[in-house]
Amino acid sequence: MKLSEMRQILDSGAIRLTKSLGQNFLHDQNQLRRIADAGEIKPTDKIMEIGPGLGPLTELLLDEAGEVLAIEKDERLYDFLRKHFATNKKLTLLHEDALEYLRQKNIDSALKKRADWSDWKLIANLPYSVASPILVELAEAQGCPERLVATLQIEVAKRIMSASGDDDYGLLTLLLQLRYEPKGWFKMPAACFFPPPDVDSACITLVRRPVPLLNFEEARVYTKIVKRSFSQRRKMMMKLLKQDWPADKLASAFEEIGISAQERAEQVSVEQFVQLTKCLLAS
Repeated sequence: MKLSEMRQILDSGAIRLTKSLGQNFLHDQNQLRRIADAGEIKPTDKIMEIGPGLGPLTELLLDEAGEVLAIEKDERLYDFLRKHFATNKKLTLLHEDALEYLRQKNIDSALKKRADWSDWKLIANLPYSVASPILVELAEAQGCPERLVATLQIEVAKRIMSASGDDDYGLLTLLLQLRYEPKGWFKMPAACFFPPPDVDSACITLVRRPVPLLNFEEARVYTKIVKRSFSQRRKMMMKLLKQDWPADKLASAFEEIGISAQERAEQVSVEQFVQLTKCLLAS
């Protein structure tokens, strides 16, 4: 879908953009192609797209994948997509709040089966206001997707793709990189969108680790540790963790891993946090 087609649809008055939903539609065909290519789509793939908008990326996904699940919150856009793709049997279109939908699917209850996205890929231009929680929700699902290809605000993309010691390194980095390895990203100027957003964007690619660093139950403890460690970024990590763990157990674990008692969380790698989790659970 070209920019002229988008303008024509929007100028018709049937759809009015809602600023609160972050509706800035990517129209640049080269960038759309790069996003699809980053997904390394096979004809048997199942793709989840969140926030399809007017469907330019959806069209590419349907051309290449075996199945596409598109989740759209805006009822007007949902109606447009339903009519536009009415004859395409590969598309399942949901009118849902994607974050709420994922949270409901991931409820840990004996009465509900947890969602298993392990044989899916996410390829999406995510709504910026909820992009981070959507990615974390998928990463923390027991069956997390094989690959995440997501367009985000560039500052968020830098946080996700950073390494320990970087200025952007933090809680979001650790929550996503426990399950995923960063494989690359590229910048997208605001002019690639209509209307242009106030910020530049970037598309990131994360690939699920072939061997999990921690099992599902250990990962819950890891999450507790990293959230506590970054709860006050400028404080020493050990002091913060003493709220949850005995001082002697922490001292022993830090010494075994080789982390200084004066270290701040931003200097501790994903692998070291994994080791710390295992040490604290073992002792």
